[in-house]
Amino acid sequence: PAGLQAPLRAFPHPRKRCRSQGETRMKFVAAILFSCIQVSFAWSPAGLSLAPRTFSAAGQHGRFGTLRPVLPLASSRTLGKLSCTMAQSEVADAPVRNIKRSKLMAKPIGIGKAAPTPIISNKDMEDIVETTDEWIMTRTGIGSRHCLDGTETLRDLEVRAAMQALEDSGLNAADIDLVVVATSSPEDMFGDAPYVANMIGAKDAVAFDLTAACSGFLFATVTAGQYLSGGGYKNAMVIGADALSRWVDWSDRNSCVLFGDGAGAMVLTAVDTEDEAGILGFQMISDGSGHQCLKLPYAGQSQKVGPKHTTMKGSYDPISMAGKDVYKFATREVPRVLEEALANADVKPEDVDWLLLHQANIRIMEVVAQRFGIPMDKVLRNLDEYGNTSAASIPLALAEAVQSGKVKKGDIVATAGFGAGLSLGAAVIRWG
Repeated sequence: PAGLQAPLRAFPHPRKRCRSQGETRMKFVAAILFSCIQVSFAWSPAGLSLAPRTFSAAGQHGRFGTLRPVLPLASSRTLGKLSCTMAQSEVADAPVRNIKRSKLMAKPIGIGKAAPTPIISNKDMEDIVETTDEWIMTRTGIGSRHCLDGTETLRDLEVRAAMQALEDSGLNAADIDLVVVATSSPEDMFGDAPYVANMIGAKDAVAFDLTAACSGFLFATVTAGQYLSGGGYKNAMVIGADALSRWVDWSDRNSCVLFGDGAGAMVLTAVDTEDEAGILGFQMISDGSGHQCLKLPYAGQSQKVGPKHTTMKGSYDPISMAGKDVYKFATREVPRVLEEALANADVKPEDVDWLLLHQANIRIMEVVAQRFGIPMDKVLRNLDEYGNTSAASIPLALAEAVQSGKVKKGDIVATAGFGAGLSLGAAVIRWG
């Protein structure tokens, strides 16, 4: 950049074997920027603009002048390493994501849902913590949440949702040869999927759990889609289920009001041609630098084992969440990952029939919908009834929309999940 040329003339040529003085200067500039300057990006508005603002290397009128990031979108995103304070960004080198994650040779043919009968309303929450119905609704859009009370288990919900999806698909249980359960709160630490497969009658299916928190259902959908596209499997049952009411601190009004329990299931079947494909494009991202922002951490205690040894007794702390930071992460990153999924699917925002986001916060939905010019009456949502059900939220909302006749065969549904990890996933799905 022109602003850098004058200062660089004062420095001697450091390596004669470089092919050109210009190459040397660029290497020297990179060394200065990466070792002496903290670079931070600001995204606008509210972290949503896909083009970074200008930033100054040494103040607004520093010696190097005002600089503009010149990396393409996919690379520039990797420069922002999320921290829980989000006060600054660290610079990181990463290649441009140039792999087109487009059609998977599978389509959805059945959907189901299940939720516990007991409901804790916002009015009920007023008797549990210092809060009000208005406070919760205004900030989150949540009006109630379904919570397991011990009369049934998460596995019961998983089986009910799967049976409903199986019936909707028109397949027999023996036709299912793959079962994937996305959950962060299984009934059994070793996994729920084999149990579910057995209970629905898919005796010969391979079954396993997948953990990606609130992004889990989308990660599981893409995973199953890859198996079906590979030709080794014909029909898959994908389940998203969580019981996070078990893991919240019910004295923390900032988190206990958010979470509920539930399960949703979808049947995918392999197809022979791209014209039949129902998973049109997808994108998945993980950013472990933000893992402290939302976590359910191990909190084991030491225990003596015999006279010589000590081991750890397993237990976990309640969910902890830096709510503002997760909100910033979601409103900044969800539009990007969704835009990439749409590009991979060759689908324009105006061609989307329905937008379906992880049911975490109505404000996040409004921001993302506005970003893509999608009216709120095209945003599928049910968090006012169920709250945040983690991996279950997307299939729960989709099941309600399909069963009510809102989502019809051939409709394009752009969907995105986000949450702990931190993780993000998006997929463009053609229903039926």
